[in-house]
Amino acid sequence: MKSRIAYLALCLTLAGCGNGSQIPQASNEYAVRDVTTSVCNLSTSYPATIKGIQDIEIRPKVGGFITKVHVDEGDFVHKGQVLFSIDRVQYEAAVKSAEAAVRVAKTTVSTQELTVKNKKMLHSQGIISDYDMEMAENELASAQAQLASANAQLVDAKNNLSFCSVTSPSDGVVGTIPYRVGSLVSSTTAEPLTTVSNISQMYVYFSMTEKQLLEYTKGTDGVQGALAAIPPVNLRLVDGSLYDQTGKVTNVSGVIDIATGSVSMRATFDNPQKILRSGGTGSIVIPVRDSSAIQVPQKATYEIQDKRFVYVVGKDNKVKNTEITVLSQNDGTNYVVTSGLKVGDRIVVEGINTLNDGMAIKPVTEAQAAANRRNAAAQSAQQK
Repeated sequence: MKSRIAYLALCLTLAGCGNGSQIPQASNEYAVRDVTTSVCNLSTSYPATIKGIQDIEIRPKVGGFITKVHVDEGDFVHKGQVLFSIDRVQYEAAVKSAEAAVRVAKTTVSTQELTVKNKKMLHSQGIISDYDMEMAENELASAQAQLASANAQLVDAKNNLSFCSVTSPSDGVVGTIPYRVGSLVSSTTAEPLTTVSNISQMYVYFSMTEKQLLEYTKGTDGVQGALAAIPPVNLRLVDGSLYDQTGKVTNVSGVIDIATGSVSMRATFDNPQKILRSGGTGSIVIPVRDSSAIQVPQKATYEIQDKRFVYVVGKDNKVKNTEITVLSQNDGTNYVVTSGLKVGDRIVVEGINTLNDGMAIKPVTEAQAAANRRNAAAQSAQQK
């Protein structure tokens, strides 16, 4: 019988709350919290791209057919190691031809030196004129110039022959190899033979807004002071895990992108285990610590037209909706308030969806509110 009477009473109450009005609370008690400061440890994440400290495109200096590929994609190579071999036949022939040209030029010089020696003797005896003497000397100078040219061509031919062995300019990891044995390549080929990435250290590039950069640079000795003040950063990999090495922000672009209003920054990470690879992606995580932050529960706030509000309790226990500004980063439970509240304010932290501006309430502590809920639940269970 008691349960039927309670059911009828509930139906009458619901009927009296028509036209979209809310069911009034059983009491006017609301949990209230005093605004204080506390230590806040948050972090800000920025999308990032990963590159080796050197990403070197490997291109041939001479043209020809690839006769051998000495490495495979992903191999670790050392500086000077041969990566590709290009057909050497024509370049070996060019070296032999240049060597022959040098021998001919040397013979010509030797012959002309003998001629000049003989001309000098005849000239000293007055047998030949000054003109004949100068002509002989000029022919010797011409032969010597031809010898120098032949030597230069020989050096060039030998260099071209050595370029048939394409070597790595640094230690690193071999990237994609688009050309295989039999491919015709040259110095003008659009795509490189491969890329060698030096990944002993990695550059991680990310961008932040001009406003965020100003927050770091204010109160510091310019950009360099801001870089020194930024704490060590972490790298979150694509699988969600944190890379086991911390990095340091070492560079900031001197120009702000007009189109996006952002500035490019670079962090450097050691890569001893070669886990990071050039071309990868992730997120730079910059820690943010504030020893005197004002934090409010997210459940104590509400949003209207991209503005966030809380209910502040006045001395007369009447609530006033108050706009606040908060940091974009949060821990999922609390917001860090940057303006709108001060230490000593009282805010409602529970049941704010039943409040109206100017409404008088009976403030209680969060512990009292929790105890009241437990008592109400116990009484409800007893009635059942």
